[in-house]
Amino acid sequence: MKQLGHILTDRGSKYAVSGCAVTSRADIDAALKTLKRDRAYAKATHNSWGALLTNGGAIKGDDGEAGAGMVILRMLDREGLRDHLVIVTRWYGGKHLGGDRFRHVQSCVRAYLDQI
Repeated sequence: MKQLGHILTDRGSKYAVSGCAVTSRADIDAALKTLKRDRAYAKATHNSWGALLTNGGAIKGDDGEAGAGMVILRMLDREGLRDHLVIVTRWYGGKHLGGDRFRHVQSCVRAYLDQI
């Protein structure tokens, strides 16, 4: 699992991004479990994720951050990246971000894609 750590902060909310190669839903579940072994990630408000599986299609999880998984899927699709899980983690800072939260998810995914 590649973890880039904190990518950005806005109005108290902190964002991080992680990811790894996967080929099945079982791999996704195992990767999420591994990430959440880190206490900071386990305590995060949201661990939104998305993956485009060659044999399984698009799978996402918003983890309470409605629409974030779809943002991740769209970016993976545009890049043509298959069989790879990207997880954007948010620690809520006490202030609602409105639509900016989607821009932050995009920034995190872009940072991750630039690293692989």
